[in-house]
Amino acid sequence: MTEQIIPQLRQLKLSGMASALASQLEHPGTYEGLSFEERLQLLADHESQDREQRKQQRLLNSAKLKIAANAQDIDYEHPRGLKQSMMASLLQCDWIKKYQNLLITGPCGSGKTYIACALGNTACLKGYRVKYYRISRLLLELAQSKADGTYNKALQALAKIDLLILDDWGLEPLKAAQRNDLMEIMDDRHGSTSTALISQLPTEEWYQSIGDNTLADAILDRLMHNSHRIKMKGESMRKIRSKLTDGEHLG
Repeated sequence: MTEQIIPQLRQLKLSGMASALASQLEHPGTYEGLSFEERLQLLADHESQDREQRKQQRLLNSAKLKIAANAQDIDYEHPRGLKQSMMASLLQCDWIKKYQNLLITGPCGSGKTYIACALGNTACLKGYRVKYYRISRLLLELAQSKADGTYNKALQALAKIDLLILDDWGLEPLKAAQRNDLMEIMDDRHGSTSTALISQLPTEEWYQSIGDNTLADAILDRLMHNSHRIKMKGESMRKIRSKLTDGEHLG
């Protein structure tokens, strides 16, 4: 009978329960003292855990985070304007639940993207839908969606993402159509989801970088009035971690 039950559980998409039952059958002495209800509860618990892990993995795969960053590996030793107390609060993800935004600024190599990806990773583990984009690639995808008639569908998909991480904000000048795209995105997301922006430019220079006064007002109003801010500083973390000793230099 057990030879029939396990395949049937898998067919019913109860793979966690099937694995747990197989384990019980392989180690009968471990479970023989338990009642039917207790053993059934173990099977149900294992199925629940298995589903949660698979959901987390799906969310992580879909997020396409640039860096496999882990909150436990964040470096607080080097002085770069990163407050551990603030990060501890952000890692609770209440700001995502409240539809608040996050603005991370600082020089190249200061760890902005790592911080954002660590927050994105944590959000996925808590069940939130996350997506990482470099601004230029997002705008390119939207331009292509206009050409193939899927623009509205692309905007709707972006509006449903709980945390949208946009990297390299303000790095390149925007065209008129791109400014309109960003306005559509921010308007759809305002008050219903969270956006994290990563930029080498200080926030006071964002207005000018957008290039159109009216749209800049509208876009930044939706981003900034309800946002947390992290201002990174200091020497590039890449340089700090890649310094070669005299014996390591070639030539």
